[in-house]
Amino acid sequence: MESIQMGADVFFVLMGAIMVLAMHAGFAFLEVGTVRRKNQVNALVKIIVDFAVSTIAYFFVGYMVAYGVNFLAPASVISGATGDVFAKSGFDLVKFFFLLTFAAAIPAIISGGIAERAKFYPQLLATAVLTGLVYPFFEGIVWNGNLGLQGWLENTFGAAFHDFAGSIVVHAVGGWLALGAVVMLGARMGRYKKDGRVVGIPPSNIPFLALGSWILCVGWFGFNVMSAQSLQGMTGLVAVNSLMAMIGGILVAVVVGKNDPGFIHNGALAGLVAVCAGSDVMHPVGALVTGGLAGALFVWGFEQCQNKWRIDDVLGVWPLHGMCGLLGGLACGVFGLEAFGGMGGVSFASQLIGSLLGVAFAGISGFVVYGVLSKTVGIRLSEEEEFRGADLSVHQIGAYPEEDLTQNR
Repeated sequence: MESIQMGADVFFVLMGAIMVLAMHAGFAFLEVGTVRRKNQVNALVKIIVDFAVSTIAYFFVGYMVAYGVNFLAPASVISGATGDVFAKSGFDLVKFFFLLTFAAAIPAIISGGIAERAKFYPQLLATAVLTGLVYPFFEGIVWNGNLGLQGWLENTFGAAFHDFAGSIVVHAVGGWLALGAVVMLGARMGRYKKDGRVVGIPPSNIPFLALGSWILCVGWFGFNVMSAQSLQGMTGLVAVNSLMAMIGGILVAVVVGKNDPGFIHNGALAGLVAVCAGSDVMHPVGALVTGGLAGALFVWGFEQCQNKWRIDDVLGVWPLHGMCGLLGGLACGVFGLEAFGGMGGVSFASQLIGSLLGVAFAGISGFVVYGVLSKTVGIRLSEEEEFRGADLSVHQIGAYPEEDLTQNR
């Protein structure tokens, strides 16, 4: 029976890993549909190559930083949560695969913010540093108890910092890292006039944008539900709460965003980002409210960034993942309480401290990593390259080469 249970858990976590892997196609098409036509190929290539670099960095360095498992050691001495990592069932290996897909979401998130003007290879270098060192450091603190922070919070406030599926660990960290990258890069050419006026740059392809959102929404149920990492720990509450938060984000974004399709499709993602932390402890109504708040926060944050603060975050990844992720970490400490219909076992003080530490760590790290790269190898395309577009400048081919050839004849 034990071997059957272990085999079932391996299959469960493997399916979760595959669903989150598929989400990277969602990241890609969300970016493809948002950026201008001359940068669509670059969006697709960045996401898949970033995933490859993330895998190498996380396998050789990051997983050891977070969980102490060194894959370079002889197979006979490598041990994980269930003993021998290379045991017949391979549970610890599929767990690595699952957590890798979370780590690889960090550069996928950043990619949308720095689109249309970032150099290709310096970003791959940033990906290696972020998924090999920066992200795993905080991941290990929250999900593996490293450095004793979780124990201190539990002893002091009665509960550890709760982040079931990564509102803070993945999304807020990714979003606040992206803020540093976006600010260090600066705005796209022609985005802002000297007199302060904003030049509108509409999405290139609404169907692709919508497709990206749908792929992410579907994959998110693997992201959240399979975070239990065992069949025994799985609960339908996580699935229903994810659904309700997604719906809340959509409906509020329809109203606040004035029927804008970009806001609506990102509103669904905002709700899902925010519910990750407390999806296993909230009441479904609390999840609905959390999703609605996130939908409104994304619309407000995106407009503030673009129009008031002049932060040219192309896909709005800081409002979507950074702000809504922070909201989710705090909402878990409210709607997870029994007084608000939740399951209990959470502390708002712990949620506040853990959430603020996460965004502070990520924000500082983003400015440091991209600041160093900016001063050394450079992170931005030249004006001529940016004008031509990253597709031709970096990859020497556009998204529609036959049409380009016809137009040049």
